Amino acid sequence: MHPPNHRYYFDWAATAIPDAGIAAPPGALPFGNPSSPYLEGRKAREALEDARRRCAVVLGLPPKSIYFTSGGTESNAIVIHSFLLRRTGGRFLYSAVEHPSVRENCAVLARLGKQTGVIPVEADGRVSAETIGRSLEKYPDARFAAIMAVNNETGAVMDMAAIGAELHGRGAGHPPVHLHCDMVQAVGKIPIDLSGWDVDSAALSAHKIGGPRGIGLLYLRRPLETVYSGGGQEGGIRPGTENTAGALALADCLERHGTAEKVTEAYGAAAQRMKKLIRGLASMERCALIPADRGEEDKRFSPWIVQAAFDGIPGEVMVRALDEAGFAISTGSACSSAKAERPVLAAMGIDKQKSLEGIRISQGWSTTDEEIDLLIEAVRGVLKFL
Repeated sequence: MHPPNHRYYFDWAATAIPDAGIAAPPGALPFGNPSSPYLEGRKAREALEDARRRCAVVLGLPPKSIYFTSGGTESNAIVIHSFLLRRTGGRFLYSAVEHPSVRENCAVLARLGKQTGVIPVEADGRVSAETIGRSLEKYPDARFAAIMAVNNETGAVMDMAAIGAELHGRGAGHPPVHLHCDMVQAVGKIPIDLSGWDVDSAALSAHKIGGPRGIGLLYLRRPLETVYSGGGQEGGIRPGTENTAGALALADCLERHGTAEKVTEAYGAAAQRMKKLIRGLASMERCALIPADRGEEDKRFSPWIVQAAFDGIPGEVMVRALDEAGFAISTGSACSSAKAERPVLAAMGIDKQKSLEGIRISQGWSTTDEEIDLLIEAVRGVLKFL
């Protein structure tokens, strides 16, 4: 089969198509080291702090609570590994559907002798206040909990406000539980309210919202003691020479996509496209949505991501067949694409056969209705061929 003349991108959850105009031409940005005392360094510091201020405005946070990192994975790891330095006891909980950057780092804690525990999810893949409550009863020594805002494989949206209230509202006699939120798939896609969610720390990545790779940020309500050391940059939370150009690009992307007004507008358009996509998939005899009860306009899920399985067709085969037809999709997280296991779907009670048949389709801001129609037609064609 000859490669198609045109490509259609449906793996925005892995990385977004870069926004035009984000990358500034050489020489247009301050090149100095922000830690240097001379003019070039001072200009770079001013630009870096301006980027921090702009990010803070969009997210509704104090600028001093924002620390620039290399991305979501590092932001998650900084928080998780800070647990190694805790001088008191306690346990680190994480949901059964977390991204590998959380799940695998929690496995490191366990290998190093730290106590961890898994928070189960409901059949729809969501962490509920009830599952949090049961986990706290099972693990009364919990001191940290990592729960993502939007699942990267199914699009399940967690009720972070209810989760925060459950973790922080236990009353006197119960030690506080630090709530960390991986919001990489939430920013720019669904309304976020870190203050209302009562989140203690959160991570995001620029390349998921049209920015460059290698830049993200970490929100900390209160500074943590971290295992990193070095030159003391970013308040000692993330030492290393700062990525000034990346920070400015992240601020640009947040202003383009992360404001309440932009999110509301984009969400409505994405929901209409997803409605068409789900209706088309559901009409195919061999297709099963994951979870099976996901509706066309289902508020439990982000309209940017859908998971589906096709009877008798391994997900990798469907991915290759659609790739040959000009469509980019995936089976799940790009960070675990080399592994056959699907722990997120297993946690939802999906049997292994169906989980291995699962694919993830994710759209973005520039996705069109016509592209949705073409994708549905291409899937039908693949099903006839296979």
